[in-house]
Amino acid sequence: MENKIVKIEPQSIAEEMGIEVGDSLISINGKEVKDIIDYRFLMADEYVVVKIQKTNKEIWELEIEKEYDEKLGVEFESGILDSAKSCRNKCIFCFIDQLPKGMRKTLYFKDDDSRLSFLQGNFVTLTNMSDDDIDRIIKYRISPINISVQTTNPELRKKMLNNKFAGNLMERMKKLSNAGITMNCQVVLCPGINSGEEFSKTVNDLYKLYPSVKNIAGVPVGITSYREGLFNMVPYDSQSALKEIENIKPIQEKFIKEIGSPFVRLSDEFYVLSGIPIPKAEFYGEFEQFEDGIGMIRTFRDNINMSLDNLKDGIHKSFTMVTGVLAYEEIENAAKMLMEKSRGLKINVIKVINEFFGEKITVAGLLTGRDILNYLKRNEVGDYIILPSNMLKSDEDVFLDDVKVLDIEKELNKKVLVCNYSGEDLVDIINKNGREE
Repeated sequence: MENKIVKIEPQSIAEEMGIEVGDSLISINGKEVKDIIDYRFLMADEYVVVKIQKTNKEIWELEIEKEYDEKLGVEFESGILDSAKSCRNKCIFCFIDQLPKGMRKTLYFKDDDSRLSFLQGNFVTLTNMSDDDIDRIIKYRISPINISVQTTNPELRKKMLNNKFAGNLMERMKKLSNAGITMNCQVVLCPGINSGEEFSKTVNDLYKLYPSVKNIAGVPVGITSYREGLFNMVPYDSQSALKEIENIKPIQEKFIKEIGSPFVRLSDEFYVLSGIPIPKAEFYGEFEQFEDGIGMIRTFRDNINMSLDNLKDGIHKSFTMVTGVLAYEEIENAAKMLMEKSRGLKINVIKVINEFFGEKITVAGLLTGRDILNYLKRNEVGDYIILPSNMLKSDEDVFLDDVKVLDIEKELNKKVLVCNYSGEDLVDIINKNGREE
């Protein structure tokens, strides 16, 4: 793929040097730029020679003196310059295999690319990487890298990933650890398969690589209604979720005494399912596993408590907050606190059951626009609708099923307000929109 430039940042080096949209990057310091990792590594020098092909095929060789961390100021047609590596596994728990037909094409692509792990936080299995790829991670100091572990048991990992090459995980992780590469780990927990004692063994194995392995996130397998022909997977329920918490708790307490951190944490869903209280904020450290659904409820609860005093009096508008099954009680409790603080405020919380993927999917981030719209039509809707941002595609107003926020606004003739799903801006949104005009 051509390293075609599609954007030039104003007042950047690229603009100053006459680089234009449509030009292509050929090399930096005489070396081919295969992907974004090459680009970032080679551009880190204070003196670089950049070779550019103009749209008229003319070749420019530009000598550039700059600050060490100063960027060229361009964006490429493909974010990582070349095609992302697709996953070669056939995991028994794969969520993408459970998607129905008719969704946007990008949702069906299974990436397993270390560059996306570094750039976007995606998790990789390390199964489609050669020894040269591992050496490249070490050479370019690609750190941290997020690794989808599942289990450190070689034979079980081969079965779970349906990949005969998946058993050398610890060997590769030890090599990365010895080179000082930081790793964040995720385990998709499947009841009766890699849970319980098997999970404990995995955690203890990974702890041997601490502090290179910085933390472990345990998340429950997601099961949709579209598993026909797939592995017979059992979802977590209240009893199995409680058992998982009780199984890992002694290990967490041991690690807290040794390193001041539990090292391994379970996602919020385990606590909600089991009825066990959500841990205090200090348990989550710097909330570095937030995107795994770990500490979201604690963050939301604490943000509401901290911002409650900022809620203004004299609010006389009504709001409808939309959420999934998992966070419903938490959102409902927050709504009650807010209404008690400002007596004119009315908040109705609507719990949307996931009819698109199936009711076993309870997180708000996997609700579709059509399901949300259908539930809103069945209920009384206030002056404004508040939706959490994690329901929408990043930086866009589009749901998983390509329904847009604007579509909901048009059908219901109501204004939709998008709130950060951590709740930090909820009070500000109510204050801004809650006064009579």
